Amino acid sequence: MSGRGKQGGQARAKAKSRPSRAGLQFPRGRAHRLLLREGSSAERVGAGAPVHLAAVLQEYPAAETLELAGHAARDNKKTRVLPRRLHRDDEELNRLLGKVTTAQGGVLPHIQAVPLPKRTGSQKAKGKGP
Repeated sequence: MSGRGKQGGQARAKAKSRPSRAGLQFPRGRAHRLLLREGSSAERVGAGAPVHLAAVLQEYPAAETLELAGHAARDNKKTRVLPRRLHRDDEELNRLLGKVTTAQGGVLPHIQAVPLPKRTGSQKAKGKGP
């Protein structure tokens, strides 16, 4: 007896961390640091809390962005969702992604009134129509 256990048994499965089991792309360590930041509600944080927070922070913006872009594509009678159609109409999403630049996003169409020529009274009457 060598003390190594059963020789004919199966080998143990390779250990997987909680973030890898959850399939996270968002960094769990950053979420943990956010939870431990001074002024937070708790001094101690469990091991599963940052994993859950990272999963929520990863899932919510993706689902919300795709939903808004899908609605915008359907309104414009398009079948593809392009970065240009990602509108920031949602208040919460706009607050979260306020300083983010979207690649191939373009700019919002807006013409300032200052460089346009002044409209006179006769032009206003013509533009109104019957």
